[in-house]
Amino acid sequence: MAEFRHIVRLANTDLDGNKKILFAMKKIKGVDVMLANAALSIAGVDKTRKAGELDVEEVKRIDEIINNPSKHNIPAWLLNRRKDYETGEDTHILGADLDFTKENDLKRMKKMKSYRGLRHQWGLTVRGQRTKSNFRKDKGKGLVGKKKTTIRK
Repeated sequence: MAEFRHIVRLANTDLDGNKKILFAMKKIKGVDVMLANAALSIAGVDKTRKAGELDVEEVKRIDEIINNPSKHNIPAWLLNRRKDYETGEDTHILGADLDFTKENDLKRMKKMKSYRGLRHQWGLTVRGQRTKSNFRKDKGKGLVGKKKTTIRK
């Protein structure tokens, strides 16, 4: 058995070695429990083991599966970028690329002035929620208790 490591490097992210690997992988941006579960099953790693107990070979296998999930027969519905706008392929994006891609998608929608883009631009709800009573925090506070001062001559 390999020695215990307190920090495990996986997909350019430092994971806590004291947590179970299934839940430690949630720290990677773009990986949730479902994808982590699928990746660990394909890699043949026990989900209840601590992340610090994994040896280098197992970490490399998990890293390969996380970076290229479609090559390892992970179903398309688990991927976070299905039918990409430019390529039309199903891919999975991790880390800072996820933020960059999301930002570009919003810019594209705003530029073409689609309904969703305009709702994003105005700071309103996008997915059909009601706005009469909810989502009031972004409306802004009025000036409370301030009186108008008029200058008299």
